[in-house]
Amino acid sequence: MAFSQNMSDAPRPCSFLNRPLSRQTVAGFTAPSLRRKGLWFRLRKILLCVLGLYVAIPFLIKLCPGIQAKLIFLNFVRVPYFIDLKKPQDQGLNHTCNYYLQPEEDVTIGVWHTVPAVWWKDAQGKDQMWYEDALATSHPIILYLHGNAGTRGGDHRVELYKVLSSLGYHVVTFDYRGWGDSVGTPSERGMTYDALHVFDWIKARSGDNPVYIWGHSLGTGVATNLVRRLCERETPPDALILESPFTNIREEAKSHPFSVIYRYFPGFDWFFLDPITSSGIKFANDENVKHISCSLLILHAEDDPVVPFQLGRKLYNIAAPSRSFRDFKVQFIPFHSDLGYRHKYIYKSPELPRILREFLGKSEPGRQH
Repeated sequence: MAFSQNMSDAPRPCSFLNRPLSRQTVAGFTAPSLRRKGLWFRLRKILLCVLGLYVAIPFLIKLCPGIQAKLIFLNFVRVPYFIDLKKPQDQGLNHTCNYYLQPEEDVTIGVWHTVPAVWWKDAQGKDQMWYEDALATSHPIILYLHGNAGTRGGDHRVELYKVLSSLGYHVVTFDYRGWGDSVGTPSERGMTYDALHVFDWIKARSGDNPVYIWGHSLGTGVATNLVRRLCERETPPDALILESPFTNIREEAKSHPFSVIYRYFPGFDWFFLDPITSSGIKFANDENVKHISCSLLILHAEDDPVVPFQLGRKLYNIAAPSRSFRDFKVQFIPFHSDLGYRHKYIYKSPELPRILREFLGKSEPGRQH
């Protein structure tokens, strides 16, 4: 009978239906394809986060202009780290005295005074009074105004002090309020007032010695603010030196390498530049030079990646024909890109002593191009 047929002769189900599916074939995907899908998902998630951050930053800066001000000043970046600004000798400045001045109530600024190198031995162990009295001797004085970030003890700044000291100059430099060990809140007005206070402090002790003002990078904005004010009150310095200057802070911010990724962002000026202005930050070198009446020397490296060379050249082209300079020298010195001086290494130039000697050593007027 049919039902007595050997069960072994009964048809068997397909064997592949009884075999458990491997993880390699789940949902019809192989393991490599699953890994690729997971990788793409993570990559897409990262890209969306980056895009969201990219779009959010302009709105954040617009809503909080103080962020842009901090990015301009960078006073919170203190390099080199772990140096004691009370001990300039630790930076190789054994003929330098550190002291503190108070431009305003609740504001204290740290100052370094380096005497000419020829007085190196005489300066050993001397106190602040000796250094102050030394300003009245027959050596010219340079008031150095540094740029953003770092302190008066920055490596390239210290190297410049050494060069200037070896050439026979007193070098007086300081940290603006909010920089280094100076106390106060940074602002363009405050920085300019600090510089004015130090200048007046020098003039009260220097007798008839020439006093020159040297500004670097952001310090050129402080320098032209200061010198314009000094000229308006008819107490100009003997000369103004601008190293790596810009025209105004808006043009510099637009040209800065940090702005590259947003330069073509819709509303760039409204998002990024207007908050700078609303924070009271202008550093209008291009306007200030029209009101300055003293000799002007501009130094700029062609390969400067921070302040484009063309901004320094543009500033010179504004200053040179200005009526305020008709009785004074105006000179622009470019440094070829092959020299590699970039933004802060012009002090390395073997030509610098000659340039300063020829420019500062002559008192007769006459514009040089």
